[in-house]
Amino acid sequence: MAGRVKAVRGDITQLEVDAVVNAVNSALRPGGGVDGAIRRAAGWKMNAALMKIGGCPTGEAVATEGFALPARWAIHTAGPVWEGGEKGEAELLARCYRNSLARAAELGARRVAFPAISTGVYGFPPGEAAEIAVREATAALEGGADFDEILLVAFGEENFAVLSAALSAAVGGGEADDAG
Repeated sequence: MAGRVKAVRGDITQLEVDAVVNAVNSALRPGGGVDGAIRRAAGWKMNAALMKIGGCPTGEAVATEGFALPARWAIHTAGPVWEGGEKGEAELLARCYRNSLARAAELGARRVAFPAISTGVYGFPPGEAAEIAVREATAALEGGADFDEILLVAFGEENFAVLSAALSAAVGGGEADDAG
């Protein structure tokens, strides 16, 4: 495994990475949470670029410039709404990570930062979402993806603890950094 998976507590809009992943709705319309924070930090040009793209099916990913973000690119993925876990939500969330990493690889990104996709208003259980994030990031690196780092970013202390625990429990482990 060439790169590493790392849990980080901090503000994803301030990270100096090649690509930051944004959790969006499938219509690519402005939202709250991490999407609102990323769009505010990136500036109005991001909204214009997303409106030109027009949409992104759940589990898929599209890319734009990072505009005013420290990241060169933003990868936008539409996460699933939690409906009890019996409607394929886990596989759709896994596809968000796989497709976002595929877009990042196409762009030549070496460092990629992910938020906790679908764990806010979409209601995905944070523990299960963290396990999926760690599994997919680790699998990408073990499968030969050429990233230096895949950062799993938590804004708050509670989500950081959940991500850190999932990373520690994973085969091969990982690293946690409380940048808070």
